Amino acid sequence: QVQLVESGGGLVQAGGSLRLSCAASGRSFSFSTYGMGWFRQAPGKEDRELVALISWSGGITFYADAVKGRFANARDNAKNTVYLQMNSLKPEDTAVYYCAAEKWAVTVITKDEVDYWGQGTQVTVSS
Repeated sequence: QVQLVESGGGLVQAGGSLRLSCAASGRSFSFSTYGMGWFRQAPGKEDRELVALISWSGGITFYADAVKGRFANARDNAKNTVYLQMNSLKPEDTAVYYCAAEKWAVTVITKDEVDYWGQGTQVTVSS
């Protein structure tokens, strides 16, 4: 059984930073063959939006316009872990952040294409 476990969320003031981690595990899960993304769902919003993704090779990254220049996605295949460094946080970044994995993903993915989801971690940015 594949598990994605996020950590690192919390409460931070506007302008601050947080680093989210997502650790993957599972006997049949070949981490290096999965593109790893981060979606978020803001309070009162029904849908999740993709904010960042790093390709399975690690060579391509995607960022939504709202976070470009502030967030950075990185992966460590030796640790089966992906990280989302979030800097210059804004109140509008407040959301539950979900780690997502899709086989051979290179760039933008939709939530319907995701193979595995994490349980989510809350990020709250106060003004």
